[in-house]
Amino acid sequence: MNDLEIIELYFERDEKAIKETDVKYGRLCHSIANNILNNEQDAEECVNDTYIGVWNAIPPARPNNFMSFVCKITRNLSLKRIETMTRQKRSATMVISLDELAEILPDENISSDVSDGDIAKAISDFLRNENVDVRNVFMRKYYFFDSVVDIAERFGFTESKVKSMLFHTRKKLKEYLIKEGIEI
Repeated sequence: MNDLEIIELYFERDEKAIKETDVKYGRLCHSIANNILNNEQDAEECVNDTYIGVWNAIPPARPNNFMSFVCKITRNLSLKRIETMTRQKRSATMVISLDELAEILPDENISSDVSDGDIAKAISDFLRNENVDVRNVFMRKYYFFDSVVDIAERFGFTESKVKSMLFHTRKKLKEYLIKEGIEI
C-alpha cells in the first residue's frame, strides 16, 4: 500500500492505517527508537506511541512525506523518553553524538536571538551543499544516532573514513554557522 493510501485510511479513521504503517515503517521506527534508547522494550513502547501520535495528528495534518513524518514522531518521542532517564542510563552512542554537536552549536545562554528554527534551516542549507555521502553519514549519525560501525557497514566505508568524514563535516558546519552569523 502506498503512503497516500495509508494517509487516506487515517482520514477515514480506519484502524487498518496503523497496521499498514507498521508493515511499511515499523522496522525503521524501531531502529530509530532503539538507536536512541538502546533498549528493546523502550523502543517498542515508543514505536507504539508513534502510531498513536500519527493517529492523533492525521487528520488534520496531511504530510507530504509520510515516512519523514512518522520517523520524526518516533525520534521526538524517543528523545523525550531519554530526557526523563538519568544520564547513566542513556545510550552511549546518543550521548557521544549530542556531545559532538554541542561543540559546534550555539549555547542558548549566549545566543538567545537565534531560534532553533534558524539553526535547523542553516544546518539544512549547509547539508544541501554537501555531497550525498557526507549528507547521508551526517544524518545517520546525528539524526538517526547510528554508531560509526553501523554507518561504515551501511555505506561500505571504513570506520576511520566515517570518523574522518564526521570530523571534517562538523568543522565545516561550525565555520558555516559562524559565517551565517550564528554565534557559537
